[in-house]
Amino acid sequence: MLLPDDITELAARVVAENAALGRKLATAESCTGGLVAGAITEIAGSSAVLDRGFVTYSNEAKMQMLGVSKDIIETFGAVSIACAWAMAKGALERSEADVAVAISGVAGPGGGTAMKPIGTVVFAWVCRNAGGEPGGELKFFEGGEAPDGRAEIRRQATLCALELLLP
Repeated sequence: MLLPDDITELAARVVAENAALGRKLATAESCTGGLVAGAITEIAGSSAVLDRGFVTYSNEAKMQMLGVSKDIIETFGAVSIACAWAMAKGALERSEADVAVAISGVAGPGGGTAMKPIGTVVFAWVCRNAGGEPGGELKFFEGGEAPDGRAEIRRQATLCALELLLP
């Protein structure tokens, strides 16, 4: 396996539980750079579950690939619940998925601010035909200043996103 056991084990649950329900998934990833989709595809049978993954690292990619409005990015920033919601909605609209999750954050070691320190990660998820607004969550992951801090923040963000994809 390419990824740590905790990620692979959780991804296996995501694949098994969503396959049992016939649910398809999409990911819209920024700071995780495709790790969530990569974790899912580590699992045999993942093609029954993963429809597609969008890696939208730049603001331009978020706008072009997912339809995130420039106003959202300029007003709230790429690391905001508003942007993550728009990313999740865009991923759902541009896929055949039943559920989409979006992740955007500051993995470090640079890029942090007083308002959005290193370790700030936002998540959003949306279900097709759920009739409501997507859910959103802002988390602060510790350890961004450590030598392996960037990897640790990305690992924690990947685990959180996988948990959000469990039915």
